[in-house]
Amino acid sequence: MSISFAQHALENSFERVSPDFTHKTNQAEVLLRDWRRTAPDAFTVTAAWPATHPFYVNRLGLHDPLLLSETVRQTLPLLSHGAYRVPFGHQLLWKDFGWSLDPSAACADGGPAELELHITCTEVTYRRERAAAISLSVEVERGGRHLAAARSRFTIQDRTVYNRLRGPYADAAAATARAVPLPPPAGLTPFGRDRFEDVVLAATDRPDRWQLRVDTTHPTLFDHLVDHVPGMLLLEAARQAALATAHPGTAAVTGMESDFARYAEMDAPAGWRPSGWPSPAGCGSAPGSTTRRSSPAWSP
Repeated sequence: MSISFAQHALENSFERVSPDFTHKTNQAEVLLRDWRRTAPDAFTVTAAWPATHPFYVNRLGLHDPLLLSETVRQTLPLLSHGAYRVPFGHQLLWKDFGWSLDPSAACADGGPAELELHITCTEVTYRRERAAAISLSVEVERGGRHLAAARSRFTIQDRTVYNRLRGPYADAAAATARAVPLPPPAGLTPFGRDRFEDVVLAATDRPDRWQLRVDTTHPTLFDHLVDHVPGMLLLEAARQAALATAHPGTAAVTGMESDFARYAEMDAPAGWRPSGWPSPAGCGSAPGSTTRRSSPAWSP
């Protein structure tokens, strides 16, 4: 007697990640490589961080931790469209996002970093046949070694509901056209940046408070039109504010907890004050303290 088995294709082999599934216009900015389903609500995704990048700059011997945020962000639309039947055109709304990273595993060794993400989705709610909300936890490995852990929850709205939610702000082109004039950057080195165009904070009359700089022409933060300040810009603002406040030139942010409560619009100045600080860190050091903050809502 012989017995043969048939399994879902995604359980047997990896499938290449389509750039469309990451909501990136520039294919060179896609960090995810392949993915497969390993259980009804569990997935393995491979990713690669570039050796060099004009915006995600290596610092203190470490890969830019914002790469971790962007890598996880790209898995949200990937799984929504690829695994949970969410049509293109629906809006993903981030509710919360947290991560912690082991800096000793994030060392930049001159080459790209090959990653494997093990993702478990829980509390998946449905509207008809497609997912309406998903919580996910992510374990990230590099060369078989633990690199980071992340967790997030996001909801999904169809375009009709989203238009009603956003009202006059739903038109991305109009919202971009209404963006306030770009103020000068507050500085350079204290924010961990080498180029003024990558500083996302402007000075105010308070040394511990900043205004967001929303440069709608930035090729990485504004890869495509959006109707509000992108979440990645907000996360980078949190990192820059924490570095400038705590240990300028000697610190690396190794963790972050974010709650997304409302939108940051582009037609009015938005203020900023960090609610936590990083500790000194570098390649091979112990993890620093977690940076905590609250932020507006965001569509990944």
